[in-house]
Amino acid sequence: MKNSYPIILMPDKFGYIVYIPDFNINSEGDTLTEAIEMARDAIGIIGIDMEDNDESLPSPTAISKVKTDSAADIVTLVDVDFAEYRRKNDMRTVKKNCTIPSWLNFEAEKAGVNFSAILTAALKSELNIQSR
Repeated sequence: MKNSYPIILMPDKFGYIVYIPDFNINSEGDTLTEAIEMARDAIGIIGIDMEDNDESLPSPTAISKVKTDSAADIVTLVDVDFAEYRRKNDMRTVKKNCTIPSWLNFEAEKAGVNFSAILTAALKSELNIQSR
């Protein structure tokens, strides 16, 4: 499920404190962009945790209803796709069967090669994935 939640970005001497009223949580970031990313991440983490505990996600508050304490505060929306967030952050492993030549298997086992680590590294390289 995808939704947009209001956040309040409060500048401080180190960057921004972020308050997410619908979840009653805080986050922070050194830059405006980082603060927004951290808010999205915080909402995603709390949201999938709530789903896993069979709790209902809060309905987003209308942005016009969000009040700030300072004129310097920024109120904006952050969109979160909880299903996509879950997919991207699911670190469970899955078993895959693959076929290699017998001679290569023999040499790899003799050398103590970790097949899963090698396959993971090769797939990341092939797909140009740098992180995770």
